[in-house]
Amino acid sequence: MESEPPMPHVLMISFPGQGHVNPLLRLAKRIAAKGVLITFSTTSDTGHQIISSSDVVSADDGVPVGNGHLRFEFLNLNWDKDGQKHVLEESMLNLDTVGPAAFADLIRKQSLARRPVTYVVNNPFIPWAVDVATDMGIPCAVLWVQSCAVFSTYYHYHHGLSEFPTETNPDISVCLPGIPIMTPEEIPSFLLPTTFHKSLTKAILEQFRNIDKASRVFVNSFTELEPEAINSISKYAQLIPVGPLVEPEDNSGSNLRGDLFKPTDCLEWLDTQAPQSVIYISLGSIVTITKEEMVEMANGLTTNGRSFLWVVRSSCQELLPQGFLEKVKGKGLVVGWSPQDNVLNHSSIGCFLTHCGWNSVLETLTAGVPVIAYPQFGDQLPDAKFLVDIYKVGVRLKSPVQCTALHAAIEAVMDGTDANGIKENATKWKIAAKTAVAKGGSSDRNIEAFVDEVMKRAAGENDCFLQV
Repeated sequence: MESEPPMPHVLMISFPGQGHVNPLLRLAKRIAAKGVLITFSTTSDTGHQIISSSDVVSADDGVPVGNGHLRFEFLNLNWDKDGQKHVLEESMLNLDTVGPAAFADLIRKQSLARRPVTYVVNNPFIPWAVDVATDMGIPCAVLWVQSCAVFSTYYHYHHGLSEFPTETNPDISVCLPGIPIMTPEEIPSFLLPTTFHKSLTKAILEQFRNIDKASRVFVNSFTELEPEAINSISKYAQLIPVGPLVEPEDNSGSNLRGDLFKPTDCLEWLDTQAPQSVIYISLGSIVTITKEEMVEMANGLTTNGRSFLWVVRSSCQELLPQGFLEKVKGKGLVVGWSPQDNVLNHSSIGCFLTHCGWNSVLETLTAGVPVIAYPQFGDQLPDAKFLVDIYKVGVRLKSPVQCTALHAAIEAVMDGTDANGIKENATKWKIAAKTAVAKGGSSDRNIEAFVDEVMKRAAGENDCFLQV
């Protein structure tokens, strides 16, 4: 009796950060649904957070997702991430040291289990995954988790293709093909000569050291959103849009979520609110604001009088004004974490005050929700510019936030003279985003083409498998 050949197998490995895990896991589900076995990997501590927040048991053969399966198997690392060791720069340093050998072991383990790896997909901050895969003769793709415009910005900076602010000329604006002119305040802050995160800048630019080894560079965006940026960078790098990477509407693999924090069930509370009446506030998993900013934001939400849902991570809730939670009871809800995609798609949400991380940008565009852009650092700065100036789906709130400015921003988005135009633009982008990932859409076709390549490679491997 002949052995049954193994299913085409893609091993996906993520940097252990919320903004990295989410899009890669969502891409994993989309690929798996088309008939592929996916093994999703990251560090074991982060992996256990995913399993815990998803209420999913990590079965060896995985869970069904569409026509395929998705399983988890995490890197066996000899490191300690307790306390403050989850700081980004330190995590990257540790992973650079112990990650490559552990990843090579994981690949070999798949072959021993008779599910050889056909393809590897990794995301930024772990460029060594490309080296390991190619050294083992396995093709590797990279998922860029920021915008195409930001990719182009870093690429031009890394290769010295354009002028950027320097210590001697700090006020220069950046002119890149296919991208609107950006002032120093609008480029990723890690590229400024004044940045305090030199090691992080180095780590970000390290992605471009070996990106030419990758057979494909996927990007979490869609052609209709960034056509000029994609076309202009194509002379240097062929970016393949596969986004927006949001939770699939068909709910395939719906229990498999990339949350590193247990979300609070706030949907029943939203059910009690009027349509388009609630202000949703979330600054992501990393951004931390000062106590003064927290007080100003709290006062602005209180005096505005509208209902609100505010995500304040448990580690930051001590910064809230004394008695605030009691004062807003019934009108506002403060949670430690939320199922953001479900929240943004709820009919009660009227606007989203966001730090403008790229995942949040795509989630709000796909949901058609107007924004109040409140960026803090990194790619959030150009993201905010695009949201307000190019996509025209919201207004900008200057940092540090002040109570009166927050009130004005809320009124401008909800009921101001430009509110109807903002809502119309938001609806337009919602339709475009959903069309891109729907069957036959621009991003879906790109994912289908990748699956076809994986299937062909696996068929060749299976021919050898059957001859053994």
